[in-house]
Formats: sequence, C-alpha cells, structure tokens
Amino acid sequence: MLMNLLTQKGNISLVACAAQMCFVLMFGGSECLFLTAMAYDLYVAICNPLPYPLVMNHKVYVQLAIAAWVVAVPAIIGQTCQICSLLFCGSYIIYHLFCDFPPILKLACGDTFLNEITVYVVTMVFIMVPYLLTIVSYGKIIANILKISSASGKAKAFYTCSSHLIVVVLFYGTAIITHLQPKTNQSEGNGKVISLFYM
Repeated sequence: MLMNLLTQKGNISLVACAAQMCFVLMFGGSECLFLTAMAYDLYVAICNPLPYPLVMNHKVYVQLAIAAWVVAVPAIIGQTCQICSLLFCGSYIIYHLFCDFPPILKLACGDTFLNEITVYVVTMVFIMVPYLLTIVSYGKIIANILKISSASGKAKAFYTCSSHLIVVVLFYGTAIITHLQPKTNQSEGNGKVISLFYM
C-alpha cells in the first residue's frame, strides 16, 4: 500500500492483494481480541483491585496474547485463501484504499453467497463476540464506578478507562459498519473513509 502511495501507480497483483488482505485482517482480528483482553484487565483492576496482581500477571498476559494470535491467524488465512480461490472477471479495479473482503467479493464472477456468509460468520466471531464481551466488562466497570463515594475516585476510575473506551468505540464502530452492513447499503466513498478509522 505504501509503495502504491509513493509511485502513484495503484497496481497490485492478486498475490500481493491476498497478502495485504491477510495481514490487515489478521492484525484486525487479533486487535479485537486484544481490546477484549484489555477490557477484562480494566475490569479486574477496577472491580477486584486487591487480587489484581494474582489474577493478572505476566503469565496471564502472555497466554492472552498467544491465544489471540492462535485464534486469529488460522481463521484469517483460511478466509483469505477461500476468497482468493474465486474466479475474477471483468474489471479488476478495487474501489478501496486496500484489499479487503467486501471490495474483493465485488470483483468475483459467479455466486459469492457462500463466501459472503463465511465472511459474515468470521466477522461475527472476531468483531461482535469480542465487542459484546467488552460491553459486558464495561457494564460491570460502570456499575462499580457508580458505587464509589468520592468524586475524585470516580474521576480516577473513569480516566483509567477513557482512552481504551475511545479506541473501542472507534475501532468496533467502524469495523461493524464496514463488515456487517448489508451489501446494498454500502457506498464506496463512505467505505473508504470509514475503513481509515479502523486502520
């Protein structure tokens, strides 16, 4: 993508497009899982501060990181292989900033219904499930913050969560709009702008 920006050619081979799509989605899928792990970390820090060092230690951090990659990498590689095995005909112009599932599926010939369903299921697993787990964590965090009697304690707890919450809203909001919006409602211009936010 950087090479295309520098040379202004805008050409990409199918293999390079597949690699770009795979890496972008692999990092995006693992990011969803990392954001959920961070929400759990905040939940433990705010709701159970005394046993925090026992619950969240270096070993747990490493296990959460490894689990995120072990789940994301095979799923996204399989998804990328499935999409790239389609037949493409007609225009090979991608009206997007990078290779992503929705614009690539628009270039495919024939029936892509099964691929669209698979993309939808993978999106549900990597976006909606972690998002809902994050929302549950924040629900419990907010309930605990409201129980704090001092205003300074509430402010400190809120500031602890605020940066993570902003990232969660921007990342998940734009990813959900991009990947779970019905195909008929997708505007190419809006898709480019929205994808910049989660990139």
